[in-house]
Amino acid sequence: MSAGVSASSAVLPASSNLLARFSDLLWRRPSVLLAVLLAPPVLWLGIIYLGSLFALLAQSFFAIDEFTGLVQYEWTLKTYGELLRPVNLDIIARTVTMAACVTVFAAIVAFPIAYFAARYARGRWKAVFYLGVMLPLWSSYLVKVYAWKLILAKEGILTWGFSKIGLMPLLELILAIPVIGGNSLSVSYIGTFLVFLYVWLPFMILPMQAALERVPVSLLEASADQGANPSETLRHVLLPLALPGVVAGSIFTFSLTLGDYIIPQIVGSSRLFIGQAVYAHQGTAGNIPLAAAFTVVPVVIMGFYLWGAKRMGAFDAL
Repeated sequence: MSAGVSASSAVLPASSNLLARFSDLLWRRPSVLLAVLLAPPVLWLGIIYLGSLFALLAQSFFAIDEFTGLVQYEWTLKTYGELLRPVNLDIIARTVTMAACVTVFAAIVAFPIAYFAARYARGRWKAVFYLGVMLPLWSSYLVKVYAWKLILAKEGILTWGFSKIGLMPLLELILAIPVIGGNSLSVSYIGTFLVFLYVWLPFMILPMQAALERVPVSLLEASADQGANPSETLRHVLLPLALPGVVAGSIFTFSLTLGDYIIPQIVGSSRLFIGQAVYAHQGTAGNIPLAAAFTVVPVVIMGFYLWGAKRMGAFDAL
């Protein structure tokens, strides 16, 4: 080979084919290759997802004509004024309260499971743990909800179990509690809460387990060496270090409960949650602006929630 031949031509000869030239460009410029690979998902996210979200936000600034029932495409805050009515504020408060309760109890239930998996499960038992946590996620969402409706019904296995062990008076006392009680667990807020807790619990366990695995055992041993008892080590060492995982799991449990409408529709009372209100106003009542305004509420709430979670380092545990 002559000395006059350049190194680039020796490695990759020039080609007159258009496709080959484009391939050469991608090889010589990795940034162009990266842009080509990222363009489809970015366009999908920007146009389909965010575009529809902004279109929904725009719908909330329209209003329904009270006489014709048609949407008036004029910018107004009338729909948000309607959103602030007591009946609608009650729906928002009910949904946020349920989401908060599910999140708190999911963290309480998930912590010992995640701690055992992070500290003691090894090898085959670790695989059993992941299988046990992930297995409920592989079954149909609707099948699980309807199964729980049968379990919580007055003739269900849970009521049968209470009666067999002589705790039926206790169950009746719980169901007699105002607001959260009902004729049976399947038509009460208690039943709705139990189904929410069961369905979303894996989303709390996995981030919490990942955060607990990052806690060095030496820190726990050092705490014991300094005279701290197990409860003090839990409060002052383990929980603060595991908090990002708890917050990361709460992002899933809180947001999923906040926007779900199927579980309250199947298990629970006739009082609406945000998801049911959106479905009712958009499908039955035809009040799309109010449905859009209801949809903005969880978006705003989760925006502040994610901002606070990021400041606590929750995304590091995802």
